[in-house]
Amino acid sequence: MSSFTLGLAILGGLLLAALVAYNAWTSRRNAPRQPEAPPAADLPAPLDRADPVFDVGLDTPLPQAERKPNLDALIDVLTPIAVEDAVSGDAALAAMPPTRRAGSKPFAIEGWNEAAQQWETPHAGQRYAAFQAGVQLANRTGALNEIEFSEFVMKVQEFADAVNGAPDFPDMIDEVARARELDQFASGHDAQLGFMLRARNAAWSPGYVQQNAARLGFMPGAIAGRMVLPANSPGAPPLLGLSFDTQAALAEDPAQSALRELTLSLDVPQVHRGEQPFARMCEAATALAASMDGVVTDDNGEAIRPEGMDVIASDLEQLYDTLDARDLGAGSPLARRLFS
Repeated sequence: MSSFTLGLAILGGLLLAALVAYNAWTSRRNAPRQPEAPPAADLPAPLDRADPVFDVGLDTPLPQAERKPNLDALIDVLTPIAVEDAVSGDAALAAMPPTRRAGSKPFAIEGWNEAAQQWETPHAGQRYAAFQAGVQLANRTGALNEIEFSEFVMKVQEFADAVNGAPDFPDMIDEVARARELDQFASGHDAQLGFMLRARNAAWSPGYVQQNAARLGFMPGAIAGRMVLPANSPGAPPLLGLSFDTQAALAEDPAQSALRELTLSLDVPQVHRGEQPFARMCEAATALAASMDGVVTDDNGEAIRPEGMDVIASDLEQLYDTLDARDLGAGSPLARRLFS
């Protein structure tokens, strides 16, 4: 082989090696970022098999579930049901309609427990001196309409007949008009905020997103591709939601799924203003952007700067004040029912 031919062969080999190296570098650069492995010191040492021990802290009371809110004339059509004699909780439960909705509106029947001196959802072993039924005037599906009101009347009448009661229904025209007014107010004062977090360079794997979000207190949600930041109060809705492509989360090998954006969301009327949810949202967005090499944008892809966040915060304070003035403070049981 001549020196010229040998030189060409060496040059071809070098070019091929360079091409392979470049492709490998490009592949690594474009591969979705993976979660960090825990340090060896954090991994548990081998232990003998033993039954797990759960320290529940016997001296610390467990948090109580939030009590279901009662019917309220502010957002419900109320119908009193008089009865001649006290009715057992068992009889009331047997007479309950099979569904608790009239069209798209939830409704409920409560009994007056003389022993406890309170309205409550009937339950076995109690006796009730009166009942009241209510259907919600409005929710995010719209205002209560005539058909839904009529369905409510029919279901309440069937219950009343079963317990030998006499319902006193309000005027349908008045209640439907009240529903429309409440719906108009709610529609004009509903706010669901969202920030987009977009990758600047390398994409993210679902595990990488989950690891970084978990460091800020986010926990897995009930739906694949969704995480939530829990509220401080037991039973309250989450403060914030974080979501990404569900199909990526459900992929056979999620580590190979490439995510380039995720959504951070706040349902304003559902969360009490005292939790400072928007401030927490801004902090979470900024922290995630810094740790994941991302940029915070709106739905149109425009970067959201700190001064823009300040404007939103100012507008939210006015919204909170308006809701408070209507006795529908954000995060209250009534607001959570109305804005649902």
